[in-house]
Amino acid sequence: MLQPSRKRATRNDLLACIQRMRLLQIDSIHVVARSPYLVLHARLGSYPQSWLEEALEAGRIAECWAHEACFVTASDIGLHRAWRAQSESTHWADKHAARARDAHPEQMQALLERVRVSGPVRASDFERADRGASGWWEWKPEKRWLEAWFASGELMVTRRERFQRIYDLAERVLDKLDPSFDHAVLTMPQAALRKRFILDSVRALGVTQARWIADYFRLKPAVDERELTPLLATGELLSVQVAGWKSPAYVHRDHAALLEKAREGRLRATNTVLLSPFDPLIWDRARLRDMFDFDYSIECYVPAAKRKYGYYVLPILHRGRLIGRLDAKAHRAEGVFEVKALFLEKQVEPSQRMLEELAQAISDTAAWHDTPKIRLGRCRPTAIGSVLRAHWRG
Repeated sequence: MLQPSRKRATRNDLLACIQRMRLLQIDSIHVVARSPYLVLHARLGSYPQSWLEEALEAGRIAECWAHEACFVTASDIGLHRAWRAQSESTHWADKHAARARDAHPEQMQALLERVRVSGPVRASDFERADRGASGWWEWKPEKRWLEAWFASGELMVTRRERFQRIYDLAERVLDKLDPSFDHAVLTMPQAALRKRFILDSVRALGVTQARWIADYFRLKPAVDERELTPLLATGELLSVQVAGWKSPAYVHRDHAALLEKAREGRLRATNTVLLSPFDPLIWDRARLRDMFDFDYSIECYVPAAKRKYGYYVLPILHRGRLIGRLDAKAHRAEGVFEVKALFLEKQVEPSQRMLEELAQAISDTAAWHDTPKIRLGRCRPTAIGSVLRAHWRG
């Protein structure tokens, strides 16, 4: 996201993007585009959203529990399956799955056998007697059982239709992966897997303190400087000092050339994009404050009366800085991209160039989303509204 791409994105660019991040978090809220599509749009620019589902069906990517529910590349899925098989999880999905297996062993086995004999199923293939509201505990029993088998690894997601999961036996999904699934990965020692996830986290984060590393893949226990010392000795990690940070920072050796450019002041950010609330750039609030002086929380899970900025708030990345946020909603039937409210950070002094590039970023996102008409609500500061509207009229 340093600079906008100069070429049109390809399917391979989408796969490379997921591989660079190591995972792509899945979230189903779609007041704008669903999160995984927005995360990719911030990095690839305009691309067909169908590419993500096509990659899943073709076996180029797979779904698993990682940071949360995530897409990962086919080459990485074995690492996650091996880790979960060897580690004692405390994640809520595993807890609910264990309760489901304990409470309904016969029904769950019958469901698994149905998939084995009859092929892939979706939750909507099963009727429910009552109407639930939301959450795991509100799902109909078959949905809970499908998710329990998915969490424990017996089922995987073979494809999605209208973003709805279609489950199949893990062995059949693994058989279609491209590149082919390497079963030898499943025998990797836990220590080697943890080291791999630590290195992958540092590579994905770019520059990081030790205390931010574990959250990327939800590693436990937390990673500390002592654990990283051997990786410095082998040269797999590089230690750097960052102005204003009391703790040392770490960079993966693959980024040595970029690190040198940063030291020389030759990394020039020119990109302006809107970020998903579930973008890996903003997962860790402590890291976000220290790196960007930006305080952010996802308010879609907060009661309306307690929200400070709005329901689905997109942070604004402008030339390497997080300068503000906007509360957005896509009205697909009307072709309208509504910006209910737009807030610049109090310390940001908007220039004409900043506002023009922000207006273009909003316009690009709206056009990609097939909601090209932009409706702008209140702004802070108020004066920027007229500049943004003028850009869209022009």
